[in-house]
Amino acid sequence: MAAKADQIPGIMQQGRIVPWLYLLPALLVMMTFIVYPGLNTFYLSFRNTDNTGWATTNCQPGQPCWGILENYRYALTSEIMRTSFVNNLKWILLMVSGTVLLGLLIATLADRVRYEPLAKAIIFMPMAISFVGAGVIWKFVYDFGTSQVQIGFLNAFVSSLGFKPVFWLGTPQLNTVALIVVGVWMWTGFCMTILAAALKGVPVEILEAARVDGASEWRVFSDIMIPQILPTITVVVTTMVINVLKIFDIVYVMTGGNYGTEVIANRMYIEMYTSHQTGRAAAIAIVLIAVIIPAMVLNIRRFRAQEAAR
Repeated sequence: MAAKADQIPGIMQQGRIVPWLYLLPALLVMMTFIVYPGLNTFYLSFRNTDNTGWATTNCQPGQPCWGILENYRYALTSEIMRTSFVNNLKWILLMVSGTVLLGLLIATLADRVRYEPLAKAIIFMPMAISFVGAGVIWKFVYDFGTSQVQIGFLNAFVSSLGFKPVFWLGTPQLNTVALIVVGVWMWTGFCMTILAAALKGVPVEILEAARVDGASEWRVFSDIMIPQILPTITVVVTTMVINVLKIFDIVYVMTGGNYGTEVIANRMYIEMYTSHQTGRAAAIAIVLIAVIIPAMVLNIRRFRAQEAAR
């Protein structure tokens, strides 16, 4: 018994060390590909273009002088960045609401038909296409030709009705909406899948009892089904907000940020690889992270609340 008692501290010590050994590979990967790049990006956001010193600006009388925060001044106050913020706000308002509402509508209607799996598979199919591929496909759909022959599907259809072709991707205000349509087309299937799973979890007994009591289908949907799946809707909305804030591929492939379609992530790419302004690109990246963090925190809290309720 004494020997076994002597072995207990060693066993307890081993129990403390072994879990960290299992976590070590994951921690090394996180430190190498997440923590270190993040800290280095934060450091570069205060540096000048060629990384030889701190970012500075030539102060003019009557103008703000930010010193080493010059890159952040550009990221927060420049005209092109203001355009990017406004466009990202449009993406959030239109794409998030469009994907969630369409996904909820399709999930509800598909649940009432016999060919539900086929219908959901067709709606989800665009998710199998890469963003670059979707951008190329829809660029042909929106194609605008100067000749009478239009190879773009939309302009060919418009011309067949006797109207003039529209420069969809080059017309201010209209082009951002056209890009958002591509995002809605791709992500509606994702929202539909998550919301359909949540609808399947609503107790059938409650729905049948409401119908027996004379409730219309709209009352059943709005007063019973929506409150039951509201936590899932919140998770889907916050997830879509995070995805939209990082939107890049569609804009880069279809317009390159031209014609007033610039977004934050595309501007960061241009500053880094076209203008070779490393400090500005790093500052934009930090601003983008700061904007995304609240949505991530809300998502994590919602997940924890759901787990606690189970």
